[in-house]
Amino acid sequence: MSLEQSLRDRAGNACEVCGATEALKQLDVGPGSDGTADMAVLVCTTCAEQISGMANLDPNHLRCLNEAAWSQVPPVQVTAYRLLSRMPEESWARDLLDMLYLDDETLAWAKAGQEGGTGDDTGVVHKDTHGAVLSAGDTVTLIKDLKVKGAGFTAKRGTAVRNISLVADNAEQIEGRVNDQRIVILTEFVKKA
Repeated sequence: MSLEQSLRDRAGNACEVCGATEALKQLDVGPGSDGTADMAVLVCTTCAEQISGMANLDPNHLRCLNEAAWSQVPPVQVTAYRLLSRMPEESWARDLLDMLYLDDETLAWAKAGQEGGTGDDTGVVHKDTHGAVLSAGDTVTLIKDLKVKGAGFTAKRGTAVRNISLVADNAEQIEGRVNDQRIVILTEFVKKA
């Protein structure tokens, strides 16, 4: 039996997120997807585009997560958790995320692959100097020496900045630690490691 047929059987030929029955396709739930139904979901095109970051999140469409979040299927739970995490300004999403229980392994999986393709839910996408999409928690390397204002040092070219944070309202800025100081760095001066 093919992967898609396995997913269709499990999902009853409906999107595992919103329940739509048209334009369904399989979507791997990474990181480290192994190509099995245990690490994939069956979703409609609308949900797939929002999950992958190709379209902005539509909170009204995603109210369907009130049902999907309680699925007993781990890849569906992971997908719901990630989508809810990307909508912190929606009170219903925050409340549902607070109520959601995932076992330790599933929660670790959900957190490992968060921030799929966008910097945040408002459509701000952070990209490095080469156009690679940056996500919170990524490691970047400085591509030039940067004088750090107010700190009295220069961050040298080639310095690795681990576990970056994204500035929510500015696609050109990230935050990270250099020389034990938290600094704001322009994305044009970094490349994804």
